[in-house]
Formats: sequence, C-alpha cells, structure tokens
Amino acid sequence: MMKRNLFEKLVNHLDKKEFTILTGARQMGKSTLLRQMEIYCKENNLPSVFLNLENKNLLSELNKTPLNILNFLPLTDKRVIVFMDEIQYLDDPSNFLKLLYDEYSKTIKIVATGSSAFYIDKSFKDSLAGRKRIFHLYTCSYDEYLKLRNREDLLEEVKSIQKNGNFKSLKIEMIQQEWNNYMVYGGYPAVITEHDNKEKIEYLKEIRDSFVKRDILESGIQNENVFYQLFRIMAGQVGNLLNVNELSSLLRIKHDTVNNYLYILQKCFHLVLIKPFYKNIRKELTKMPKVYLLDNGLRNCLVNNFESPEFRLDKGELWENQYVRLLLEKYALDDISFWRTSDGNEVDFVLCNVEHPFAVEVKFSKYAIKESKYKMFKETYPNFPLNFAYMEPFDEDFFR
Repeated sequence: MMKRNLFEKLVNHLDKKEFTILTGARQMGKSTLLRQMEIYCKENNLPSVFLNLENKNLLSELNKTPLNILNFLPLTDKRVIVFMDEIQYLDDPSNFLKLLYDEYSKTIKIVATGSSAFYIDKSFKDSLAGRKRIFHLYTCSYDEYLKLRNREDLLEEVKSIQKNGNFKSLKIEMIQQEWNNYMVYGGYPAVITEHDNKEKIEYLKEIRDSFVKRDILESGIQNENVFYQLFRIMAGQVGNLLNVNELSSLLRIKHDTVNNYLYILQKCFHLVLIKPFYKNIRKELTKMPKVYLLDNGLRNCLVNNFESPEFRLDKGELWENQYVRLLLEKYALDDISFWRTSDGNEVDFVLCNVEHPFAVEVKFSKYAIKESKYKMFKETYPNFPLNFAYMEPFDEDFFR
C-alpha cells in the first residue's frame, strides 16, 4: 500500500516527547496512515497499541478516567506508542491528553487523529500548548496521485525532468493528461483510485453531501442551507478578495455568523485564507484576505463543472487554486501572502518569511503575461525575485 509523503515525518516524530496530532479533512486517509505507522512499529520492535475510539466499550472505559488507558498497554519497560483514532469521541479529549502528557509522557507516546470538532475546541489549543505537534494531511500531491494511479513510470519521468534541465520527455502528453485529470477531480485518495469519471463525480458528491454534513453537525451549525450556500460561493470566488460585508448582505446573516462559518470551513480543512503582504501601509494595506479551496475536485463539485481545464471559462481560477495546493506542499500557510495596492496593482503570491523570499504571478497561459504590469512591485521589492507560473504551453519546464 502506498505511503503518503507525510509518513516519514510522522515516523521521525515517534521518539519525540511531544504527542503527535494528525489533522486533515475527512476521507484523507488518516486512519490508514495510523495503521501503517503501527506496522512500522511492529517491524522495528517498538511497543505499540492501536485504539479505535469508535469502539463503544473502549470509549466508555477511557471516559471514566484517562488512567484506564494503562490497562490496554503491553507489558514492557519501554515507552509505548499509543495510536488513537477518532479522539474527538472522548468526552474531554484535551484534558485527557494533557493529563497523560503531564504525568505519563515517559511511559506513553500518543499519536492521535480527530475530526474538525476537536480542533475547533478552544481548550485543545490552550491546554495542549507545548505538549503536541500538529501534522496536516492534505489531499494527495501529484506524485502521490501518480503512485495511486499505478503510474510510477510517469513519476520517474517527472523526476528525470526535474533532475536534468535539458531533458525532453517522450511521455509529456501522458503526463499532461494525468495532470489535467488531477486538476479536475482533485486529490482525495478514493477519487484517484476510481477509474470511471462518472463514479469519481458521484464520490465527490458523497464527500460534499455526507462528509461535509458531518462537519456541520459536529461544529454545531444551526443553518445548514446557508452554510452550504456560503461554501458554494467560496468555490466560485477562488482567488478573489473575501468581503465579509458583501457575504453578510447576500446571505442575510450577521457578520459574526459569516466569520464563524469561514472559521469552521478552515478548521475542517476545506478552505484557506491568504493574507495580504505590505510594507507601505498607506498604499498597500487591505484587510481582506483571498480565498482558496484545498481540493479542486471538491471545488469543481460545488460549482458543478468537470470540464477539462483548456475548455473552461474559469481555467485561470482553477490553476491559481491548484497552485496554492502546490505551495502548501513546501511552505506553511503563514508564509504565503499576496500583494495588492490601493490602485489595483497585484501579485498573486509573495513568500516573505522563507529562507529565500520570492513572488509568483499565476497565469494559465504564458502568452497572457505582461511583465510591464509588475514594474511597481519589482521597483518596490527588488530583493523579491518575481516568477511566473503558467500551464500553457505545457512542457517540461512546468515541473522545473
């Protein structure tokens, strides 16, 4: 079974004192990752136990007192790694983890997954400060996509392109076909492994309707229909400034409700908000972030458009939304911003908190790039190299 790219980082964290918390949207494969880590522990003679909290008897025991977990541990003088799936089912997961960390961290190392409801809980942030490290599992990257599609031959081809600046691939058309498929249907593992496009769409509808509904229920949302309306609006506005006043007026709900719904969509790992970058406050300051969805497949399901990129009116937005996902494979969300002046000058992405700061303007077609438009940015920030990311023409440079 394919191991996600995050697997190595999780394994390397097993010997750290901090507890490991694995986050991500539903249907990401968090439980599968936990099982793979359990196998790794067995293969390397590391004492471990797997606790699935969907087991009602087990849950009842742990809710009585966190110390009951000791009854489920193997007899050993080594630190035991405890894999806990669906930890949000506990009555008080934050205090459960806090007590075990404070009193038994030399005996127990907990690796836990949980739904969005757990991370929305304020006590999770407060009581576990300094006691946990969070790992985010996003939808599959393109290389993970190729592995799940059993196209390791194309993955090796991409690696050859990246290693050799002069390499010309005889398989570039097949690579492009798979990339377009990835852009349209996204990176949910079960969607990738389904070969029939109609079934892919049905599964994305299932994610949209059933799994997002579970997020809504667990988050205590009262008005489900308005929440869905907001989600669909966000899907149609990727790359645009987020105006809470307009949304409040359009949906006829309070500003606080809009902000709460947006907060939940972020905590459920469905969307991200990119903040503005500025140095000259008077000219550049805008408080409004830009909005992006974390999976193009779910985004396309919400806007009901599964056409191939080159035939779409929103191909520019589709590519820009995908580019955010590419950036998040290498950089933290807080490292990514955008630049916009009060008179309309704009650069899509600025990475200023990284070792080598740079900026990126995203265009679907290379021929739509007019470098003169970015003169002001280049003059204002000469130390930020400005790059251009385009999909057309699709050639080897796309992967370099």
